[in-house]
Amino acid sequence: MTVLERIKEVSKLRGYNLTKVNEMAHLGKNTIYSWKTKEPSHNNVQAVADVLGVSVDYLLGNTDEMHSNKKDDKKIADLKDIMKEFEIVQFDGKIIPEEDLLVIERIIKGLIDDQY
Repeated sequence: MTVLERIKEVSKLRGYNLTKVNEMAHLGKNTIYSWKTKEPSHNNVQAVADVLGVSVDYLLGNTDEMHSNKKDDKKIADLKDIMKEFEIVQFDGKIIPEEDLLVIERIIKGLIDDQY
């Protein structure tokens, strides 16, 4: 897997497109896209790794472990995956009925669609 492919993969997990990652890393326009044909500089890869919360070694393919390089990195869980994985979902010790989970999902989708 190439550096660009790894960046695409992690960006998708984090809910970002490459343009957004490029902006957040304060890189020149389309810098990340250029890595399809050019070797990225260490500083630029470090900036992207910082944005995505992974190690430079992961992005370079030196390891398959996505070790975070941020001390304050937060764990990420996709609520949709949680709702699919568990037969019973609770909040504050109370079971959320399946029909309510569907309403919650529609609300979240509406919020996300409004952001883009």
